[in-house]
Amino acid sequence: MEAVDYQLLTKQAAALLAGEDDWVAKCANLSALLYASLPAVNFAGFYRVKGGELILAPFQGKVACVHIAFGHGVCGTAAQQAAPVLVEDVHQFPGHIACDSASQSELVIPVFKDGQLWGVLDLDSPQKARFTAADQVGLTQVAATLFAKEG
Repeated sequence: MEAVDYQLLTKQAAALLAGEDDWVAKCANLSALLYASLPAVNFAGFYRVKGGELILAPFQGKVACVHIAFGHGVCGTAAQQAAPVLVEDVHQFPGHIACDSASQSELVIPVFKDGQLWGVLDLDSPQKARFTAADQVGLTQVAATLFAKEG
């Protein structure tokens, strides 16, 4: 699989989001950018923290779970730990939530706003072991553009 240029993708994301303050518009455009830019991905999107759980936010891909409790599945685990979670085989992950049965691997990156957990960026792939440590580092940088201060 061809390596992704995360430095370029981060610059593209920053330019795309510059000057926009509506989180829905920002999440929608960033999801579309990631879905179009990353090979072998069948879901790219966000869940935000609301009412003590994760609620589906803008995404690209097939229909998704709407509510995810903290500590449940890969997204809930990443939110609870406030740390990225990379899973090579979702079927080996205890408590995996199968929103799309085609998903085989997953990477979830926490998103912070003003130092607080805002939500998570969720990426799924129909290929096992699709995501690497390099993807985790690069996508953490991309996710940080969502609420980066301009200037």
